[in-house]
Amino acid sequence: MVIKRMREMQGLSWPVRKQRMPRVPRPENNEHTAEKVRDKHKESFPDRKISSKRRELTETAEFLEDKRVPKKQRSALKVRDTFEDGAIADQWEEEMSVFMKMKSHRRRRNSDSKVTERISEQETCDSTVTYSCSPPSSRSSSNSSASTLKSDSSTGCRGRKRNVKVQNESECSKCHQCMRAERKNVVPCTNCKDKVYCLHCIRQWYPQLSEEVVRRKCPFCCRNCNCSICLHLSGLIKTSKREITHHEKVQHLHYLIESLLPFLKQICEVQRQEIEIEAKIQGIHPAAVEIPQTLCFSDERIYCNHCATSIVDLHRSCPKCSYELCLSCCQEIRQRCLLGRAEIKFQYVNRGSDYMHGGDPLTESCLPETYEDNVEALVQWNDNEDGSITCAPTELGGCGDCVLGLRRILPVDWISDLEVKAKNLFGECNTQIRSLTCKCSESGTSMLRRAASREGSNDNYLYCPASKEILQEEELLHFRKHWLKGEPIIVRDVLENTSGLSWEPLVIWRALCENVDSSTSSSMSEVKAIDCLAGCEVEINTRQFFEGYMEGRRYQNFWPEMLKLKDWPPSDRFEDLLPRHCDEFICALPFQEYCDPRAGILNLAVKFPQDVLKPDMGPKTYIAYGLAEELGRGDSVTKLHCDMSDAVNILTHTAEVTLTKEQQSAIEILKRKHKGQDERECLERQEVQKHPAEVLGAGSIDRKEWMNVSGISSLQEQEASENTSHQEQDASESTSQQEQFLEETGDALWDIFRREDIPELEEYLKKHSKEFRHTYCTPVKQVIHPIHDQSFYLTVEHKRKLKAEFGVEPWTFTQRLGEAVFIPAGCPHQVRNLKSCTKVAADFVSPENIHECLRLTEEFRKLPKNHRAREDKLEIKKMIIYAVEEAIRDLQHVMNFQID
Repeated sequence: MVIKRMREMQGLSWPVRKQRMPRVPRPENNEHTAEKVRDKHKESFPDRKISSKRRELTETAEFLEDKRVPKKQRSALKVRDTFEDGAIADQWEEEMSVFMKMKSHRRRRNSDSKVTERISEQETCDSTVTYSCSPPSSRSSSNSSASTLKSDSSTGCRGRKRNVKVQNESECSKCHQCMRAERKNVVPCTNCKDKVYCLHCIRQWYPQLSEEVVRRKCPFCCRNCNCSICLHLSGLIKTSKREITHHEKVQHLHYLIESLLPFLKQICEVQRQEIEIEAKIQGIHPAAVEIPQTLCFSDERIYCNHCATSIVDLHRSCPKCSYELCLSCCQEIRQRCLLGRAEIKFQYVNRGSDYMHGGDPLTESCLPETYEDNVEALVQWNDNEDGSITCAPTELGGCGDCVLGLRRILPVDWISDLEVKAKNLFGECNTQIRSLTCKCSESGTSMLRRAASREGSNDNYLYCPASKEILQEEELLHFRKHWLKGEPIIVRDVLENTSGLSWEPLVIWRALCENVDSSTSSSMSEVKAIDCLAGCEVEINTRQFFEGYMEGRRYQNFWPEMLKLKDWPPSDRFEDLLPRHCDEFICALPFQEYCDPRAGILNLAVKFPQDVLKPDMGPKTYIAYGLAEELGRGDSVTKLHCDMSDAVNILTHTAEVTLTKEQQSAIEILKRKHKGQDERECLERQEVQKHPAEVLGAGSIDRKEWMNVSGISSLQEQEASENTSHQEQDASESTSQQEQFLEETGDALWDIFRREDIPELEEYLKKHSKEFRHTYCTPVKQVIHPIHDQSFYLTVEHKRKLKAEFGVEPWTFTQRLGEAVFIPAGCPHQVRNLKSCTKVAADFVSPENIHECLRLTEEFRKLPKNHRAREDKLEIKKMIIYAVEEAIRDLQHVMNFQID
């Protein structure tokens, strides 16, 4: 059985050998009990053969506990130092000194507050306490001891009060942002009369605010202060936009149960069929079948050893080697349609930097070895005559000896009882689900945005309301109408509903650095980014990366260098590392009933019990360079892919980079060079198909001469003659379309395809796969799955050809700053950044798209073992079960509350 520690923050997953253990109760609040049980069991069964088994997930991020960062987690941003002149330090040691000072200031402020508390306690003490201070010399010596004591006491108290006053004045003159008391030019807040901000910090960290605005109401009062202390506080703002009434809760829960009940029935039916097969094998009645329970702790996940799909409840297990098999694989074995899922090995070859920029590749003698199309031999695995299944052959990871026994994870009949409860409660609840006829066309163009020009289609316009227009329940139903159709949705101006916290990458990184220990912070001077031209990970100085974000970077030949950070910070603990930004993101989310990652009533991803391991649904930050002009190679893009769940993406920050005339001229020359390289390789592929023995038998130099002799010019003339009648028209259409989007103040270009167009899209990608370039700008050599491989980005020219050949056109639109884009599960999409962009995204699971989540889960389980998308991280079936359970419990509570 494979039970893995889900380290999604590292993108890793691998099996670890572990023994099967008998079920034992674990005391609450005892974190060492599980380990003791495992050690005891290992001593009891030292010779037992075990298979790839389980890994556990720690409750906190590993790099916070162990004070070290795994390889993929060593990503961070480099902060700029805060000097009086606003200059940036050249060395990381100088920059980190600012953080150390800020931490010492924070500790000093905490210690000062404690001293102040002790002084205030002493001031309230009884007057009979003797103080050590001496009376003034002017006092007469004839005073009585009582009067002397009184004088001493009063003098001591006055002295301490004066010290407190001086301390308060010093505290008030200290800038709340940098905690420096030596700042002379400060702006006090007239609203709270407590906080002050120095002019340097206002200019550096709040450039959008004037001194007068800060004087009237400081950032602390506005709840958008980005000092190191405030950035680590949560709960400063209210994240929910409106309260849901009891009547609305009943409607939502009723709708949720109604949507999930058919899928719950499917799960129950599959398990019932497997119990009947087991009864036939044992020769008894199905009701008499006893199913042993598999030990599975709450911090573990169980996966099928063959297809890597998450196992929810019933499965088959080998008593000898603990090989685990899901019910879907059992059905395929009995139907003789089990796929081998053999590991396919291939590697792209680095042909050199000159090749990536349109030049000749390195000589073959210098190229590293590569292995392609090395497929494991398929092994036959069939069931027995009575329907039983023997353990997988050794080639597939099993022992091949014992018959797999039926096992369960959940209590007996728990899922079937849940189905009965849902049916009964659904019948008792007579709530009428409101319906709303879509009236987008009647509301004018303000709530619509044209995204396609398909002939005879009524979905060329997308629902695009403003955030201030969706606070009513009617708009939620309006959202649902479009969401049921599988249409993406755009919501404008979502950041206007927030407190205005800065989303600048440097602010985010400063918050991250302050939330880890000093040894970890010192190792974050370098960040690992993805080079979009080569498609590989590179290491770059953090300050240099963000200078490129604001000003741009280029290679030596003036070609723009596009870098991006994906899934940053590199951890699934976004809420713990950036609590204030997490609150700000949730506050900006529209239609929170669906996408709130904490409490969305229609979000299935939040229905897991507290003690159950949950999938990582975000939020995540994506920081990338961008350029308005489409380069064709090395563009800052997210390639075509399809998410297993729904997603919402908010553009929180942008920076525009302008190119010099010299760089623009160099880009045009290199583009022509790229085009010539594409034509040469296209001709070479055609010649290989016509004369494979002659072309492949020649050396690299002879092959090049062969291609020249065969006549590249003739191919160009032939293509020119074939396209003469359509070239000008097609070019004008694509150019006008591109200019239309660029003329808008858009920041990111989105292409989202309809689900019904997926077959034609996949066929086009397979047909023209060699025309696309992937890692090291090498033409795509192998296509496992056209969409899930994430190897393709369709340029303007490819989108034109796709529409001409297959009649397929995506929804194409630009995302502006402060806009949220909702992407339905199952819709292939791609993104190109027109500016340097910082986006924050979160995944969610809506009841309308469960069927798509199940379809994608089925597609992913059929991919090869080493495919990047194969692992079942969503666990949609488990999510359905827990969502029904939670909805039943909440609905009963609300209904009982209404009766009371």
